[in-house]
Amino acid sequence: MALYCAGDIQGCGDAFERLLSVIGFSPSRDTIYLLGDLVNRGPASAAVLRRCMQMGDSVRALLGNHDLHLLATAHGVRPPSRRDTLDGILQASDRGAMLDWLRQQPLARQVEHGGEPLLLVHAGVLPQWSADDVLALAREVQAQLSGPGLAEFLRRMYGNHPDLWDAGLQGADRLRIIVNALTRLRFCTPEGRMDFDSTESAAQAPEGLVPWFDAPGRRTRGTLIAFGHWSTLGWISRPDILGLDTGCVWGGALSAVRFGATLAEREHCKVQCPQAQRPGE
Repeated sequence: MALYCAGDIQGCGDAFERLLSVIGFSPSRDTIYLLGDLVNRGPASAAVLRRCMQMGDSVRALLGNHDLHLLATAHGVRPPSRRDTLDGILQASDRGAMLDWLRQQPLARQVEHGGEPLLLVHAGVLPQWSADDVLALAREVQAQLSGPGLAEFLRRMYGNHPDLWDAGLQGADRLRIIVNALTRLRFCTPEGRMDFDSTESAAQAPEGLVPWFDAPGRRTRGTLIAFGHWSTLGWISRPDILGLDTGCVWGGALSAVRFGATLAEREHCKVQCPQAQRPGE
């Protein structure tokens, strides 16, 4: 019974299938956590969602910013981007089933392995939040995504403000900052004010900003966090941080980690990917 986490697939269905083959994944025996951005930019987003649905509870996904973009586009809230590759879902006869499955997925999960907690998010965690905070706040968003007011929630979800957490936030502002942190965050100020303009690697942090995982006083520092989203960061494996977006859609690799008896026992598994899109085009 093996436990895996995998980074951003982004519609690269062939790479996903090859990764499952390389790791010898067995849906009856193993569990794989997918860290968001299952769809978009790659050529086979519908195939990825159908495969996830077909494997049942052995696949446990998170929502990333591209997955939310799909939901917003499908509900007429956001216009398609010229770089989108979502028509295979939006025009499919089983479109409804795929979108319904997607909207049931959370923005954060936690699993116990070897007696230790593993926290899973797509992008990042604000320094003011504990692991329990992350899970509780993600549930607030999931209630909106899976409820009857989905379209209205999606209409109010977009925007960069507020960019600094305040536990007293309510309504759309509160939900927006939760979504932005969990699905878009890379850099923030040492105090936790989020930046959405910079996509450089951690070593090239703009002046006054730090990678979210290096923010001083981060309350989740004692918990291992696995995340994706940050392709210029690439593979990173530290005692409390595991970054798994290695740029599959950009011609890099699709990465997974296989855990041993403990969270500290990690094997990096990957398959190389043909380039589906070029950055900046």
